[in-house]
Amino acid sequence: MQDILVATRKGLFTVRRGGADWQLGQAQFPGEPVTQVLADAADGTRYAALRLGHFGVKLKRSTDGGASWHDAAAPAFPPKPTEGPLKDDPTPWTVDLVWSLEAGGARLWAGAMPAGLFVSDDRGESWTLVESLWNRPERREWFGGGYDHAGIHSIAVDPRDPAHVTLAISCGGVWQTRDGGATWANTSDGFDAGAYMPPERRFDGNIQDVHRIAACTAQPDVLWAQHHSGIYRSTNGGHSWQPLGTPAPSAFGFVVAAHPRDAQRAWFVPAHSDQQRMPVDGRMVVNETRDGGAGFRTHGAGLPERDAYHLVYRHALACADDGETLAMGSTTGGLWVSGDGGAHWQCVSRDLPPIASVRFA
Repeated sequence: MQDILVATRKGLFTVRRGGADWQLGQAQFPGEPVTQVLADAADGTRYAALRLGHFGVKLKRSTDGGASWHDAAAPAFPPKPTEGPLKDDPTPWTVDLVWSLEAGGARLWAGAMPAGLFVSDDRGESWTLVESLWNRPERREWFGGGYDHAGIHSIAVDPRDPAHVTLAISCGGVWQTRDGGATWANTSDGFDAGAYMPPERRFDGNIQDVHRIAACTAQPDVLWAQHHSGIYRSTNGGHSWQPLGTPAPSAFGFVVAAHPRDAQRAWFVPAHSDQQRMPVDGRMVVNETRDGGAGFRTHGAGLPERDAYHLVYRHALACADDGETLAMGSTTGGLWVSGDGGAHWQCVSRDLPPIASVRFA
């Protein structure tokens, strides 16, 4: 069984199965905020991104399954131009946090806040800003969804073609490259920002607040999106998006996990609303669709049934390669695992620091 890597505000935890139960290990980087973690399936290398405030962003790397960690280079912007069109750029040219980490082919991709995309071709020894995206004039209109600045939180690398990469930006919509980052196109057709933008801009692809995207590994032309305004699905590689129905109790949320083989299945964790970021009526549930979003099943067995204030953020729901084991963590330190596709959940801990990301390794 795979490890579960749990990135939290006060360290990185590893969870392993012990018989019928899941065992929580000691924290690595105790007391330090870990914003993202990655286990590269190609060679088993693990990466952890830390946000150390005054000391900046750091990246750690392990080649022995997390037994030891060593410093790697951290993504960083070049010096801000002192002349030309970007000299008055109001966006700071300093990486505040690494929000997303993905591997594809021989490359690593990192999405940051503010919304810079970085690439490494040497396993994190060095990083380069993808200037073809950063220098686009549309970036000047991107804005933060709950943060001061926009950020890149979702990176989907096509397993058939690592030069095809899809990004989601809050708030900047969905962007794609098919040539390894040389050129980019906004592919946000179908999203509706009417809940937070004036009518004349509700369908503007450059200001869409996509909270998270996830692709089916076996059928990567099928992608799912949790948008600020609801749940969407694409069946044409993310070129256009179709809104799905409103599952009970809510279509608002931040996270989506796609089944790795069945393109009809995905999971979502609903919250009450943008104004009330907590479960509806204090009851925590997970919604699952098995028919491409035509209908939803609501699962709650093993989850708090009342007085719950958990919020599951963008990277804190994951599905293992078996398609049945799921892990979920909350901003109030709850961690649960399901072995039957989300129908039943086992609590691993209620006492962890706020959880930013869970991933199987």
